Amino acid sequence: MEHAVVKIDGSTDRKVSLADAVFGAEYKEPLVHQVVCAYLAGARSGTSAQKNRSAVSGGGAKPWRQKGTGRARAGTSRSPLWRKGGRAFPSSTRSYSQKVNRKMYRAAIRSILSELMRQERLVICDDIQLSEPKTAKMADALGGLGVTGRTLLVTAEYDANVALSARNLVSVETLEASQLDPVSLVGSEHIVFTEGALRKVEEALQ
Repeated sequence: MEHAVVKIDGSTDRKVSLADAVFGAEYKEPLVHQVVCAYLAGARSGTSAQKNRSAVSGGGAKPWRQKGTGRARAGTSRSPLWRKGGRAFPSSTRSYSQKVNRKMYRAAIRSILSELMRQERLVICDDIQLSEPKTAKMADALGGLGVTGRTLLVTAEYDANVALSARNLVSVETLEASQLDPVSLVGSEHIVFTEGALRKVEEALQ
């Protein structure tokens, strides 16, 4: 499989070969759904916590005697029925993470990349070189590549100038090839790979 390499000015003068195993795989929607849900679940903090009646401070003394007052009997002021009492069924800290095998995770990434390729939403460009962090230069570069909407820019290594230039663009996200994740891929209208990032992704997924 071959794909054109687009320059910053929008011209194409050569093609690169792509691994069929990575960019020509069958799209498996149930697998992609499972991996995306697991990734989102793992991002949850799970720190929500409330106190039950034993964890709330105070309430050690019996509010009033058992009989003779005419009121309902009460043994503590921290009952769930009382104001400032503990919760009957409090939430507690927990982990939402789901187990996903490495083989499944990589297969899902290959499936997503292959579908993006079939939908012509994947762009391969020469290495983006910026001498200084300038948002306008990044916007011009992406405009030259012909991408619009929510865009994911994948670079081989972290480039401070590229990251800072894209940071003020609301619809642009930058990632290193080693940080590629399924949620960023499925949530973007266009994926822009530098040639170096492309080779790193191929090496990791084959």
